[in-house]
Amino acid sequence: MAKTLQFSLDGTPTTFEFSHCTVAGWTGRDQSAIQHHINELAALGVTPPSNVPLYYRVTRGILTQAPVIEVVGRGSSGEVEPFIVAQAGALYLGLASDHTDRELESHSVALSKQICPKPVAGELWRFEDVADHLERLELRSWIQESDGDDWTLYQCGTLAAICPLDRLIADAGICQAAGNGSVAGLLCGTLGVTDGVRPARAFRMALHDPVRDRTIKHGYEVIELPVVA
Repeated sequence: MAKTLQFSLDGTPTTFEFSHCTVAGWTGRDQSAIQHHINELAALGVTPPSNVPLYYRVTRGILTQAPVIEVVGRGSSGEVEPFIVAQAGALYLGLASDHTDRELESHSVALSKQICPKPVAGELWRFEDVADHLERLELRSWIQESDGDDWTLYQCGTLAAICPLDRLIADAGICQAAGNGSVAGLLCGTLGVTDGVRPARAFRMALHDPVRDRTIKHGYEVIELPVVA
């Protein structure tokens, strides 16, 4: 069964029924930046990748636009990422969080990608409208670590820090996956964090286009379910 999500596209409500979803990992363009992110996760016990980038096929059902997600335990955290939607030869750009269970990631990155919901913002841009200035687009995220805390800038950078989206789209094969009227989604990798990977009770993210002066935003709260042995 397809996963149905509704977006605002050029101000018009548009429904997409996703039948395929992929998460790209280790997509930093700067090798030193990739190594920095690998080191961040290695500090949490995550085994270094066998290749970069890597593409993890995930169940389409974990895509969500809910304002609250539920996770097991305190070992998960969000990551702001460009989100590509492919349908019938057309491409769209949006925003998502690759929320990931870091404790499970230390055992299996592939399994960790499957266990948490992937929050998705409710707006898309036509890819062709940003294709000539993709690297100027800005990504940011903020976290609220405890209830009542101030919001802390968690990630900040431009798409120039990420592997070119055209390459990710081609290598992940989402256009082929979106044949025959299907819809495919691709989370395109993230930026390093400002002060260490860590959990938070709430996560906010934004994708800003300085050329067209517009921004896609999304936020969500995290409910931690108890770990029962």
